[in-house]
Amino acid sequence: MKLKSSLFAFALFDAGETILGALLFSTLYPLYITRQIDVRTYSFFYGFAFLISFIIALQLGKLADTRGLRKPLFTLFSLSVSGMGLMLFLTYSYPVFNFLLYLLLALFHQQALVFYNSLLMSFSSKGFASGLGVAMGYVASALALLFLAPHLSLPAAFLWVSLLFLLLSLPSLFALQEPEERQKVELTKLLKNRQFLLLIASVLLLMELAHTLIAMMGVYLREVFGLKDMEIYRVIGISAFGGVLGGLLFGRLTDKVSASKLFPLGFFLWSFFLLSLFFSKKEFLLPLGFFAGISLSHLWTTSRVLLLEEFSMEGIAVLFSFYSLSERIASSLGLISWSFFLLLTGKDYRLSALLMLVFPVAGAVLYWTVKKRL
Repeated sequence: MKLKSSLFAFALFDAGETILGALLFSTLYPLYITRQIDVRTYSFFYGFAFLISFIIALQLGKLADTRGLRKPLFTLFSLSVSGMGLMLFLTYSYPVFNFLLYLLLALFHQQALVFYNSLLMSFSSKGFASGLGVAMGYVASALALLFLAPHLSLPAAFLWVSLLFLLLSLPSLFALQEPEERQKVELTKLLKNRQFLLLIASVLLLMELAHTLIAMMGVYLREVFGLKDMEIYRVIGISAFGGVLGGLLFGRLTDKVSASKLFPLGFFLWSFFLLSLFFSKKEFLLPLGFFAGISLSHLWTTSRVLLLEEFSMEGIAVLFSFYSLSERIASSLGLISWSFFLLLTGKDYRLSALLMLVFPVAGAVLYWTVKKRL
């Protein structure tokens, strides 16, 4: 019973975090602040905040792994996220000060994610815990975008989203346990570990594809197939169902066969998706959207368990500091690569998407290079 409550609490936090990302970080706040300050200023300082967050996470991760403070730091930063959301509501009329608080919120959010992921180590069924979290995240984001977003308006939206995040994160603050492992971490040694860096790079290459898909699929469907908004929402919506199924399926499979054996499937899934996207006709877009959701959930479910299987002795929280940084880098590099391919092909969307095949192929080469040396 205790295990089930912990699994559910872990998944609820993933749901709350996904809602926070979908509503606050991706839509509400950028739309608000870019009316007040230049977009380039927003992008620069937002990106710089992630760099600072990574540096802080490394140091705090090292401390947490050494002294067993992952759960206390997770609790501290999770509560801080909700608190900063309240401050965004209170300072809405002061955009510059509000933006500084938002940068702090983004920093606290990244720290909370690092220590949240590190608590995955406390589960015996790490794959199912990870997969259930991914599935709940898809359910939560779909419900939030369909039923909550249309009724939100600023500044009250900052308050409601923060309150919802708090409610969904509270069970994890009580139910999740500190992993027993206490580790002496040597950052210099980890940074010199070629196998670790290659593994992170192989994960990053798939993440680049995933983040590009999330950001650009709506535009792709409009430009290539001429889909209207409601048709695009239908394809994206069906991908959420694929994400739920994939999270539960790959979570169970990860526990049965290990993440190190299951993760490489992602290179084939993404290659097949890109090839199918190139040749696909309009009537096959719904099944392809479902498959995209399965591919995404495979990546999110297996990748964090993979790090624990291969390098947990190097420091759990420190590992997820690098994982968090990889996600941030991937979201930028993927879009830069997509823009380059569009320029190279003269805005041929189909061919540009096909050229993204370089990422799963390169990722597979790096991954098998690592496996031969481990």
